[in-house]
Amino acid sequence: MVVGGRHKSIAFFIALGAGLIAFVLLLYIGWVLLGWHHGILLFFGVLLTGLVIAGVVLNTTFLVREIRRNAQHDAFINAVTHELKTPVASIRLYLETLQSRPVEEERRQEFYQIMLEDSDRLLGTIEQILRTGRIGHTRRHLHLSTVDFPALVEECLAREQRLYHLPPDALTFRPSAHTSIRCDADEVRAAVSNLIDNAIKYGGKDPKVEIEMNPVADGKIALKVKDNGPGIPKDEINQIFKRFYRVRGPQSTRIKGTGLGLFIVRSVAKRHGGKAWVESDGNGHGSTFVLQLPIGQ
Repeated sequence: MVVGGRHKSIAFFIALGAGLIAFVLLLYIGWVLLGWHHGILLFFGVLLTGLVIAGVVLNTTFLVREIRRNAQHDAFINAVTHELKTPVASIRLYLETLQSRPVEEERRQEFYQIMLEDSDRLLGTIEQILRTGRIGHTRRHLHLSTVDFPALVEECLAREQRLYHLPPDALTFRPSAHTSIRCDADEVRAAVSNLIDNAIKYGGKDPKVEIEMNPVADGKIALKVKDNGPGIPKDEINQIFKRFYRVRGPQSTRIKGTGLGLFIVRSVAKRHGGKAWVESDGNGHGSTFVLQLPIGQ
């Protein structure tokens, strides 16, 4: 989809350039060979100048977009390389340690646990990339079923708590009454996990994540995930759900991730007829992400 869009953009600018060249040749032929009146030539000269200026502006805009896209792509490649290489290197190190010398049983079990966590991290990164590709194919059908939404959220919370070794009070959840939604459970689970994971990462050393669920108008239910992170600048609120985008700032460079999580969240919401957005008062005030989905009938 993205590659096709780029090819269309490139074809457009090639056609624009060819059209301008043809117009210049036509103007030259008319001037030299046909002896058109100066008034007509002046009119076409002004028109040509306007077209050239418009072409330069469009071409510059296109180049700026491509530069930004390439920068985001490079950042994504670096992030994915790190996310894949780090757990593999860790697993290899512990395996070499177990192979090279005797290790006490307690220490051995600790190594096994670390390797399992690194394996989960590695699988999570791979699944994130594969899911992004699957979501990009809009014709892919949803595997719908009736799902207990609070139970699904609690399942995601338990997994994230184990993954980050968080104390019980780090994550709080206020569910609504038993609420079922009609959804693709795998996709919604990924969206909820990404929201919680994002909130934990940006919460720093002592994350505090508050999650609540409330029915809203039009037969929908809203899941709100509030963090104690740095917040999001106003000029970036509309950008963070884009593919590969990461909030600028010194803290974001220290936070692991591929820049795909929030893109998946919004894509899943749209595919289910819902919405996803963020509310933030800016730096130092945290953020509240909202995932709104239809209630199952």
